[in-house]
Amino acid sequence: MKYRLGDLLYIKGRIGWKGLKKKEYLDKGDYRIINGTNIINGKVNWSSCGFISKERYNESPEIMLKANDILITKDGTIGKVAIVEELSKPSTVASGIFILRNTSPNIWITKYLYYYLQSYDFKSFIHSRIEGSVIPHLYQKDFESLSIKSPSLEEQNTISRRLELIDKKIDLNNQLNDNLLDFLDTEFSHQFLGERNFPSGKVKDFVNIKRGASPRPIKDFLSENGRSWVKISDVTKLTTPFLYRTEQYIKESGIKKSRTIKPGTLILSNSATPGIPVISEILASVHDGWLIIDNYSLMDRNWFYLFFRQMRNSLVAQANGSVFNNLKTNIVKEFPVPIVDKSELTKFHKISNPIFEKLNQIQQENIELNRIKQTLLSQYF
Repeated sequence: MKYRLGDLLYIKGRIGWKGLKKKEYLDKGDYRIINGTNIINGKVNWSSCGFISKERYNESPEIMLKANDILITKDGTIGKVAIVEELSKPSTVASGIFILRNTSPNIWITKYLYYYLQSYDFKSFIHSRIEGSVIPHLYQKDFESLSIKSPSLEEQNTISRRLELIDKKIDLNNQLNDNLLDFLDTEFSHQFLGERNFPSGKVKDFVNIKRGASPRPIKDFLSENGRSWVKISDVTKLTTPFLYRTEQYIKESGIKKSRTIKPGTLILSNSATPGIPVISEILASVHDGWLIIDNYSLMDRNWFYLFFRQMRNSLVAQANGSVFNNLKTNIVKEFPVPIVDKSELTKFHKISNPIFEKLNQIQQENIELNRIKQTLLSQYF
């Protein structure tokens, strides 16, 4: 049997006149606000959320969050989903998010709804509503009109548990990944930064740096398949050093007007969200929002990956731009770097190289787990 979402669920978003201005966001506070960028891999990244005043929070009781609420983005990158499993502080949402609250537990299990919103069936529904739109937006009336099937609660529970087991394994892998990266950061900082008195050089003395390139207008060169096209958004949601897939692809005609990177190449974002290092494990094309790092003469790729992680704040502090921060190529080239002795590098490689291999294995396992999850979602929904 099928039911309309709007008939049996509580669905609310922030209404226009209660929209927030940028200056109203606070760095600290007791009342959190979630926007689309805080939703990553099906969860809310609480540490990245901003805050608002108590007065602003109290203005909108209809969108005060409760445990087990489902969040879904309706503007920008539409269809990102998260479930609020617990709340440590009073929280609300920005204007680009719907709250979906299960008020019919006799018909739907909340986790079943959460997984449905990740299915290909729901993604097709979104695509049918925003195709051709100049500014993609999921309207509440369209969302409320959507009907989905409701098997027995027992079957919903079985489906949810199977998918949740996969998610829990992915979460465990991500926690291990975070711990390993934290360990590498600590070891790197201890051995090469801080009060260590290494001779100083410049980044350009040890690597070659060149900027990516973009065909114009880029929308004319994108396709649903072909060569991977690396965007900043492909990287901001990563939890490992390695990039294995992109959301978009570029046509053959666009490849010639871009820059090609081979698997294993280190790249560094230089615009929008600058200073993010990532190791691409795929053959891809990169636009002019990326710097390509290669041809190492002493310190290797993994060393520079960790170096740029450590130095990101210092690099970004030198970036400039009227709309977006821009990390100019010369800033990176001229950035000071310690000249490391080969014996120090050998000592560090014995520790770091096996960890990088493990991080890569974790990423590949998560890719396979996500593939299995997508297969199950297509079968269940």
